[in-house]
Amino acid sequence: MGGAPGSSRGFRLLLTGYAVSSYGNYLNLIALGLFSYHLTGSSWATGIVMAVRLGAGFVAGLGSGRVLGRFGRRPLLVGLDLVQAAAMVALVVLPSLPMLLLVAVVLGVGNTTLVVVLRSGVPDLVGEDERGRANGRLVTARSLATVLGFGSAGLVIDLGGYDAAFLLNGGSFLVSALALSFVTWPDQAEPVADEGGQRIRAVWRLVPLLVLGMVVVRGLDALASAGHNVALPIFATETAPANPAAVMTQFMTAWAIGSLCAHQLVSRLVKTVDHRLFAVATCVMSAAFVLAFTGLPAGWLIAVSLLAGIADGVSEIGYVSTLQTLPAERRTRLFGLSASVETSAFGGGMVLSAGLLDVLPVLVVVGGLHGVAVAGVLVFLLLSRRRTPDGELVAHARSPADPDRG
Repeated sequence: MGGAPGSSRGFRLLLTGYAVSSYGNYLNLIALGLFSYHLTGSSWATGIVMAVRLGAGFVAGLGSGRVLGRFGRRPLLVGLDLVQAAAMVALVVLPSLPMLLLVAVVLGVGNTTLVVVLRSGVPDLVGEDERGRANGRLVTARSLATVLGFGSAGLVIDLGGYDAAFLLNGGSFLVSALALSFVTWPDQAEPVADEGGQRIRAVWRLVPLLVLGMVVVRGLDALASAGHNVALPIFATETAPANPAAVMTQFMTAWAIGSLCAHQLVSRLVKTVDHRLFAVATCVMSAAFVLAFTGLPAGWLIAVSLLAGIADGVSEIGYVSTLQTLPAERRTRLFGLSASVETSAFGGGMVLSAGLLDVLPVLVVVGGLHGVAVAGVLVFLLLSRRRTPDGELVAHARSPADPDRG
């Protein structure tokens, strides 16, 4: 079905398309937010645009299983890239609030669908034995895209304005569409027919308890991540009033470099990629993020942010690789549900943390939200040692993820 991802032409094309479109998406996260405020002059309108984008992603996650059952992966991904490219051009031609909201919907649906298809389809493309390495390389590509997208956003906007940023983003979608059009996916399993809310209930019924617990923990992690993302500009301003951008740059760059290192560390040091790796990495990540908001000197801030990035990447590799052990017909729906849980938790976390930061110190808010995530991990680990009604350990109710030796 597939070879090593390093030698698979299809996977290399997929990796290229994902990296290029991710760069464009991280670029437009900055550009679209700034443009929203520039166009409307209202922080409320800016927040609404973000909420619409997250809401569209939530709905797309819930419906991704059914959509993927009706359309093949290649035409779906290529079509969405083309629609997103057209949306960016339309925003340049007709800049207005209604167009901005439409673009937010298109981007929310496109981003979430891409993530679901990638996560659920990697084992089919590269083979079960290579999924850990493939996931690691996807994390690396995303981290590079984060660094380049965030790093170049200011320069692109300064030199060419918002139009240049949007057109560059549209171009990234076209390059992605070209690369993905040459990816040949194996035949998909026939989807199980069910209707309405039964689709979601079927996921909860058929998926092992261990995996559902991981989805819940991932949602708590997204909630906590929203907290430190909202708190970072406030913390940077309080810490370095004369140059808050320097603090944010140190934090984000070190985190991204750490994420880049995650795949290499997992492939060389970790023998088994499973739920325990995911749980430990999530705890380390939360602890590192909290430490980053304690007012450390610049060197230590960079060090703990680097550790947070490493743990973040390792956590994602463990999470995705473990969920990919499920049969193909369940995988897509579960990853769709997971995307919706993560999106809604992140959006809710942004609203909650914004309210809390009005009345509480930054460290209390960040520490409290990440404390909830760590508590969720501990409960998850305790429950994974419980036995199912047939006497089997919850943690053994599925085949363990294969070792990842890169």
